[in-house]
Amino acid sequence: MHNHFHEFILQSRSKSFDKVHRNIINYNIDKYDNAVGKGLSRLSNLDSVKKKVHSIKWRAIENLDKYLIEFESNLIRNGGKVIWANNAAEANQAIIKIAKQHQVSSVVKSKSMITEEIELNNTFKENNINVLETDLGEFIVQLLGQKPYHIVTPAMHLSRQNIADLFHRQFGTAINATPQELTLKARELLRHQFVDAGIGITGANFLIADTGSVAITENEGNARLVTTFPKIHITIAGIEKIIPSMADLDIFWPLLSTHGTGQNLTVYNTLLTGPKQYDENDGPTEMYVILLDNGRTQLLKQKEQRQALYCIRCGACLNACPVYRNIGGHTYATTYSGPIGSVISPHLKGMKDFKHLSQASTLCGKCTEVCPVKIDLHKMLLLNRRDAAQYGNNSWLETVGWFFWKKGMLSRKVMDMLSPRVKRNIFQIFFKSIFKERELPLFGTKSYSASKNSN
Repeated sequence: MHNHFHEFILQSRSKSFDKVHRNIINYNIDKYDNAVGKGLSRLSNLDSVKKKVHSIKWRAIENLDKYLIEFESNLIRNGGKVIWANNAAEANQAIIKIAKQHQVSSVVKSKSMITEEIELNNTFKENNINVLETDLGEFIVQLLGQKPYHIVTPAMHLSRQNIADLFHRQFGTAINATPQELTLKARELLRHQFVDAGIGITGANFLIADTGSVAITENEGNARLVTTFPKIHITIAGIEKIIPSMADLDIFWPLLSTHGTGQNLTVYNTLLTGPKQYDENDGPTEMYVILLDNGRTQLLKQKEQRQALYCIRCGACLNACPVYRNIGGHTYATTYSGPIGSVISPHLKGMKDFKHLSQASTLCGKCTEVCPVKIDLHKMLLLNRRDAAQYGNNSWLETVGWFFWKKGMLSRKVMDMLSPRVKRNIFQIFFKSIFKERELPLFGTKSYSASKNSN
């Protein structure tokens, strides 16, 4: 069995002391902070807005079955098709079946974390189908053979020169090419791919129940090309993406864009409600929406933690998190990193293998503070830790260690039985097994209670 915890510790140590990596991340996140600060300053009654969207998502998740059925019936009425997938394997199988039915040899994709979650690109390669990422950041990490680093900014870990070097090696562009020149080169490489592809694949920012619509938010326009030129459009969305009404978008869209990039509104906001109609000239002839569970109903069962399903994937909690800013996105070894990833990944991928992510937190509460949907993220992390202990997912060493720690900390008599030197040695053994780079402060020669009694 792969030891995810051991790998996480090794990667964390490596990234924490990598000054180049930290400089790039802090530079990029500082730019984000400045943009978002300006964006949020333009919103009035922000806390009231957050409470309202929290309430809307609460209603959607508490009535998930009702709204999903409503979405399905409305999409089908408009000519779309809905596929329900319990897990990644079922979703991949359904997509490959569609591709083979239509003899598709090439696919274009817009940015979608859920396709990363189900590892769709690997499935296409196994079936000899060419797949191309058309979002610039995703295109760059695809060239590098990497996973996205951030749920909003896939190539956040790369500097401008890193990308210029990559394009120079791959496409012969100038070694000192400007961002504008690199973008134009990417456009030149990608543009004809939209026309040639047989299938276009997107995720969904929101699924709208009362109209059966898929809402997609982007800044590059590639999603519009992906959903327009290919004859078949497939949307893959987690079941938690549902919102009750089209009218809700007037609050969700600005909140998502402001917290995600600092913009009042993203450049492209698209609503898709079925394939091309009989009196329309453009668009796909078939549209499929795959509704994916893949562990979400397991999280839904957790009454105290199900609010994590309210997440709108703005990335604000990642950028605010001091742990993420030090160890970076790849260290988590999951699709969703940062605080929200630490909350949901143990439920989606197994508490035993991924409980350590909920422990990788300072519990400073900054993630909760910045969340536009008011998810109590740092409380969720504590609840995950509780569940890992209650359900026996901790190692025997953790269980024994914390048992004696509790016994000692609850009894002044037990604590006073040991000399300061012995206590320090115990603390050193206990903490050095976890915090190898930390130094404990010196213990006093007298305990607090002994000093108090002597006075």
